[in-house]
Parts: sequence; C-alpha cells; structure tokens
Amino acid sequence: MAVSLSKGQRVSLDKGIVKALIGLGWDTNRYDGGHDFDLDASAFLLGSNGKVTCDEDFIFYNNLQSRNDAVVHTGDNRTGDGDGDDEVITIDFSKIPENIEKIAITVTIHDAVARKQNFGQVSNAYVHVAKMESDDDMTGTEVLRFDLVEDFSIETALVVCEIYKNNGDWKFNAVAAGYQGGLEALCRSFGVNV
Repeated sequence: MAVSLSKGQRVSLDKGIVKALIGLGWDTNRYDGGHDFDLDASAFLLGSNGKVTCDEDFIFYNNLQSRNDAVVHTGDNRTGDGDGDDEVITIDFSKIPENIEKIAITVTIHDAVARKQNFGQVSNAYVHVAKMESDDDMTGTEVLRFDLVEDFSIETALVVCEIYKNNGDWKFNAVAAGYQGGLEALCRSFGVNV
C-alpha cells in the first residue's frame, strides 16, 4: 500500500528502489478562455548549491534524457486527456552522478500568460512514485503519492516535489511551491541559461 503525503512531508525512499517512475497527473477546469491547456513536467538535476551543473541537467520536452540516461522524460502530453498519469519521468538511481544532490520535479503551463491560464484552473493534480521492476515496467508498484490540494490562483509554475540525497539515501519531499513566470522563472532559479 502506498504512503499518502501532505505538503511539507518528507519520507525516505525504499533502498531497494533502483528505478523509479515519477508519474504526474492533472485535470483542467472548463472555462471560456478559448485555449487548450498544455502542462509540462520537467526535472532539474541539482548540485549542492541548488543549481544545475550544466544545461543538460534540465530534463523537459525538448531534452528528454539526462547525459547518462539517469533521468528520462517519456514525452510531452499536450492535452492531459484521459485517466492516469499525464506525463512520466523515470529515474535510475544507479546512474545519477555523484555530484547531483537533488532532483526537482516541476510542472509549468505552456504559454500561460498569452492564454491567460494559471494553476487555479487546474484540479486533481498529483505526483506518485512507483518502483519499476525493469526498464520496460511503465506501471511499477506505487510506493507513495502526493495529492496537491492547495489552490494556486496566480501561479504558472509549480515545484511539485524534490527527491534529494541525505547521508547517501534518497528521500522524497512534498513541496507544492507555486511561482509566477512559468518555465523561464524556474530555469533562472535553478541556474539554466535561458
């Protein structure tokens, strides 16, 4: 049975997890804005200073794999339609470089300002971590889940969670921190050249 977390909770990941599936999902509220929503998951591989060590440590729809395939984005879902995970990022902990201390998992709204969209128009958002038995196991066994219940009325970017190293062990932090400025603001915050 999966552990259900609340904002701010931290939990150690099972040491037996070598490969993890990070699934993110959401629904968009119907409104009369006239534009479809395109939410995008990203991962930032961060050093001890909280910044990427190089731009290739930013994993998103235009850079689907980290340098050594430790972190892989399975692709952009432009509609979010249907049940289950809308976007998936996999992590192979055995391949993460020693200098990476944290992986920030984020979601942003593509073209949010022009489309007059924000996370106040998004509901049922969640992230879950599943233990993968093999590279082909794209379902895995769910070990934890974090439902984002907070109302983000003006934010266009979210740091959903962090997976970080503490004394050699990997832990999960349920962050749910909202930001204005979309993906560009997150990139600047994490040291990506934009």
